[in-house]
Amino acid sequence: MNKLIKQIFNPSALVTVLAVLASFIIGGLLIAFANENVQTAAGYLFARPADFFLAVWNSVFGAYDALFRGSIFNYKALDTIGMIKPLTETLSYATPITLAGLGMAVAFRSGLFNIGGTGQIIFGAMGAAWVGFSFDLPAYIHLPLAVFAGVVASALFGGFVGFLKAATGANEVIVTIMMNYIAGLLLFYVLTTPLFQAPGATNPISPEIVESAKYWRFMGDNFRINASFFVMLAMVATVWWLLNRSSVGFQFRALGHNPNAAKVAGINIGFNYILVMAISGALAGLAGTSQVLGAEKFLTPSVAASFGFDAITVALLGRSKPLGVLAAGILFGALRAGAVIMQANQKVPIDIVLIVQSLVVLFIAAPPLVRLMFGLRDPEKKSAKKAAKAESKGVAA
Repeated sequence: MNKLIKQIFNPSALVTVLAVLASFIIGGLLIAFANENVQTAAGYLFARPADFFLAVWNSVFGAYDALFRGSIFNYKALDTIGMIKPLTETLSYATPITLAGLGMAVAFRSGLFNIGGTGQIIFGAMGAAWVGFSFDLPAYIHLPLAVFAGVVASALFGGFVGFLKAATGANEVIVTIMMNYIAGLLLFYVLTTPLFQAPGATNPISPEIVESAKYWRFMGDNFRINASFFVMLAMVATVWWLLNRSSVGFQFRALGHNPNAAKVAGINIGFNYILVMAISGALAGLAGTSQVLGAEKFLTPSVAASFGFDAITVALLGRSKPLGVLAAGILFGALRAGAVIMQANQKVPIDIVLIVQSLVVLFIAAPPLVRLMFGLRDPEKKSAKKAAKAESKGVAA
């Protein structure tokens, strides 16, 4: 317990929490500025300032109350299903975001900046969907086979990027961005071919996934959450073990710290580039399988949504640590689930949530700015001053 408390309140974790808090504060200001009642009250601010501040409070509180009711617990619902459904929606959205975020985290910890989460999710979804609607097998064979097909497809897609980097020195950022376009256009094309398009359909959509290939909706058909949630939790534990307890994870971390030193130590740099990107792609592919075999019943051009780019933010917010990625994934899942209610009930533009997410990235990338906003000391400067003081005392002695 003491170790957990120290991790929560260590300087980097505290800055992360404050970055999220600052994002919500600025988001609240934007909500107030966009509110019609606030704008009206601002017209006679000096005559009746209380009206203005009351309108600001009502707009911000109403928006964040709607966010809470849409993502955690709807205390205004008339039945139990309505009350707990927001939390299940949050966890349902968090599942693919966290899985893809784990993939990005593995790459980041290894010194590779994988921007190809969207393409890898698409390939995972395509592989799983094709097996899911093309065969009629027992569930204990069909579902694992569909998931395996998705994971292999996305691992090969991601591993190809690692191969290009190992063989030619290609920049993985540029390559993965280009691969996203390739995957997206390929998906749109195959959904217009007889191999993938639903019979008689005029729009790009696949046949419905066979029931035996779908993830089990363990809370019933009223909820979108399904067994892929438990797969996600298992992957969090697996990635933690991989990065912190396995020899392969040690090689990944060595590669991320200093590739030249890792090479001198006998680590096969090229092979590890391929392996890192394959594992990263496989985890993102699992996110694709959770979408097409779980939350959705069809393969469509929007299967990846914005999960690929959200995964990058989640990995950065979680400091590329599995438990941190899980927490960040749930936060982003809550923002996604609650944004719809905010817009419907409070007329808050859904883009406000996107701005909050963007601000999180901004503040995470600029810790000195967060420390300045909240009056925190830089621990590195503090330790440097202590070292300099200790050194001066030693010289004086």
